[in-house]
Amino acid sequence: MSVNTTRVNKIATVIVPFANQDGALEFYVSKLGFEKRVDVPFGNGERWIEVGLGDQATTIALAPPPPGSEAGGRETGISLQTDNIDAYHAQLKQAGVDVDAEVSRMGGPVPPMFWLRDPEGNVLMVIQ
Repeated sequence: MSVNTTRVNKIATVIVPFANQDGALEFYVSKLGFEKRVDVPFGNGERWIEVGLGDQATTIALAPPPPGSEAGGRETGISLQTDNIDAYHAQLKQAGVDVDAEVSRMGGPVPPMFWLRDPEGNVLMVIQ
């Protein structure tokens, strides 16, 4: 007997709440190198904004916080990948991005990495 199951097939969008969507958009585009994919009105005068990288399908939504909740200061769980972690770390540091002082090198199977914080204190990891 064949079981017909439906499954998800990709991670579509990761949602991060922001109090200042324009500031978040500026940061993710000009500092981190994302491109704006979506910027449309929704709800009661709110905006839905998504940014993405190159031809990657997954996006980050720079969304307003849900009613009654705060934005900022979150561990997003988002991990970004770069082929040259030292150069990217230096580039972000020079651009004034709040990055760890140094790239962490634990060795073994753990890739070199550092953390960065966006203007509202949300944390993202960068790995090589």
